[in-house]
Amino acid sequence: MSKNQIYSIGLFIDGGYFMEMNKGLQPNSKVNLKGIMSHIRTCISEKFELPRESCIITESHYFQGRFKAFEAKQKQKLESDRKFEDKLIENDVVFHYKHIYEMPDGTIKEKGIDVWFALETYELAVYRDFDFVVLITGDADHEMLARKIKSLKKQVVLLTWNFADSSSTAPALREEVTYHIDLNAQLKQNPDLMHKITVSAGA
Repeated sequence: MSKNQIYSIGLFIDGGYFMEMNKGLQPNSKVNLKGIMSHIRTCISEKFELPRESCIITESHYFQGRFKAFEAKQKQKLESDRKFEDKLIENDVVFHYKHIYEMPDGTIKEKGIDVWFALETYELAVYRDFDFVVLITGDADHEMLARKIKSLKKQVVLLTWNFADSSSTAPALREEVTYHIDLNAQLKQNPDLMHKITVSAGA
């Protein structure tokens, strides 16, 4: 790779996984989206020996299921949903939502979000001039997505941060990507990184 050009990074966030990251940090902290995006640029520049200023996130997308407004208001989630959307907008992240529903037994039903994530990510990888495609997810179902993006001769980067065995990264996905940003491992080596990638829960 030449060091005298701009390298485009496309960022794709699995909202369900991102929320699990936030749950792991509660009640005192939450993920600093801007800090995570900055850290991604740093990691890519160091791994691929490129000037950090040449590694630019040119497009970001966030996929998640959410309740309809009336249901969100009943569950006292409407304000927090809007505040989170504000953070996405402030960081130029395009959000993609599908409605979710609560079943009579209390389970949450969502349909098609993972498929939408994969289809949209692959389509944009084809039509945008990304040099790097970054996935924030831990879902084994995205193994083939990573493989297909690599077939386009693009680098696939996975970022994960797991707080419990139930949310651990699928080995098949981890092995398929070009480069894995494992925040668990990085924080063990550099605890000060926590201050960059989190903010106070009240912020």
